[in-house]
Amino acid sequence: MSASIRRQISDSVSAALASAQSSGKLPAVEVSDLSIERPQKSENGDFSCSLAMKLARPMKMNPRAIGQAIVDALPDSDIVGNVWVAGPGFVNFSFDDEWLQSQVDQVIEQGEEFGNSDLGGGRSIQVEFVSVNPTGPVHVGHARGAVLGSALANALEAAGFDVQREYYVNDAGTQMELFYQTAYARYLQQRGKQVDIPDDGYRGEYMNDLALSIVARHGDEYLHMDAQEATAAIGEVALETMVDSIRQSLDRLGVGYDVWFRERSLYDEGGFDGVMKLIEERGYRAERDGAVWFAATELGEENDAVLIRSNGAPTYFASDVAYHHNKFIERGFDRVVNIWGADHQGHVNRMKAAVSAMGVDPDRLTLMIYQMVTFKQGDELVRLSKRSGDIITVDDLVDQVGADACRYFFLSRAAETQMEFDLELAARQSSDNPVYYVQYAHARIASIIAGATERDIRFDAADLSLLNHEAELTLIRKIVQLPELVEVMASNLEVHHLPHYAQELATAFHWFYQQCRVISTVEGEEGLTRARLRLCLASKTALARCLSLMGMSTPDRM
Repeated sequence: MSASIRRQISDSVSAALASAQSSGKLPAVEVSDLSIERPQKSENGDFSCSLAMKLARPMKMNPRAIGQAIVDALPDSDIVGNVWVAGPGFVNFSFDDEWLQSQVDQVIEQGEEFGNSDLGGGRSIQVEFVSVNPTGPVHVGHARGAVLGSALANALEAAGFDVQREYYVNDAGTQMELFYQTAYARYLQQRGKQVDIPDDGYRGEYMNDLALSIVARHGDEYLHMDAQEATAAIGEVALETMVDSIRQSLDRLGVGYDVWFRERSLYDEGGFDGVMKLIEERGYRAERDGAVWFAATELGEENDAVLIRSNGAPTYFASDVAYHHNKFIERGFDRVVNIWGADHQGHVNRMKAAVSAMGVDPDRLTLMIYQMVTFKQGDELVRLSKRSGDIITVDDLVDQVGADACRYFFLSRAAETQMEFDLELAARQSSDNPVYYVQYAHARIASIIAGATERDIRFDAADLSLLNHEAELTLIRKIVQLPELVEVMASNLEVHHLPHYAQELATAFHWFYQQCRVISTVEGEEGLTRARLRLCLASKTALARCLSLMGMSTPDRM
């Protein structure tokens, strides 16, 4: 793993600035942002630095003169072929062609590790996502968060962080008691008893299915038990069955976890009592109206929050406080990322306040809020069907469009924006479906390589200096952006860039394929054929890595 090209150029600019300042060519001024960007127009190079314009006022110099001083002090680099000052003071960089060509072999050599970075330095980060109450199947309202969380974890891991993916199983509290009581009532109904489910119980058809599965496994075992004892026993079976169901549904979506953390363990192992005592010791506990409150107003919040209700029952927020104490203090994660639905927006500030009350820097906690998804079929808004008619499950969606389409479409918009999911487009097998378009590029390359193998064309080595066509160099330029993209996604926690990059990479390959005959039949062009086959293999490596980071399959045939 290494630094991305952007970071290497940034380091060069930083070194040049320090050198120019130490030699007296530029005055000493503190710099916080070197402003290295990719220009929109190719004639402005591969990278551009606007630092000189930002330093013009504090340095009291012409920005072009500042830019030239930076250029003159730049250390030698194999990466950069040309560097110049343009416009009002931009410092532009373009890649050296020889270096660019050499990257084809570098990408192939790195293989499945291509795109990896040392940015994270092994620091620990926990990503907690979905964490829906295990009182029913996971529905499409949670699918977006599931995909965002798993892809973000992949990106962070590629960027050199030590990542733990976690599902928080809310197996304590009032809702679970209602779930247990409903499961017991449905069980009795399946055994011919005339009983009603609780008024606030769970009425979905899935509860009947759950009761049937309990009957199939346990028969009349619970029928003659004391009601309270039977409810507890059936509740445990129902809970584990539902957790297994959630796990299987998420697995179909390509979402997996390292840890399934049980809320009840916070109470059973004393963690909850310990953090409540800590809150009191640090002066953030208040009692009024018979309840125990977290004094969030002491930390600048508008309102305090109830920790323990007047009936003695802890609130969900209280459990979350204990859970985050477990994350930061007991397990010692350097950073924590929670991915929550839009209905949790109001909990963000008080959760950060609670972390602060524990003595933890609240900036170590990031709360990503994702917005709702609207489904449509062509131009019409639709409601996905389920035989029970009461909820739309992840399984329903995967059955209709497939896991790959689910993941690509959910990743294609920033988490904080609302999105429309076009079911018709997602299922379409044509180039206007971006999922098909990207995967087809991978399959096309696999076919080209297979064809070369059948014709016994060896390309384990090649003269890459023959790759001089504009389409070839454009494709290589796009390939080598991936490590930089991984660092951007990990730094900003924004994975929506990935599907867009994958589509751009596929477009660059398709253009190369149209412009350059890969396997030439012209005598004397055997070397060019080998070089282009190497470029195809590098493209396949980059596309496969992209698809892997998105949690999608890499088909060799379509």
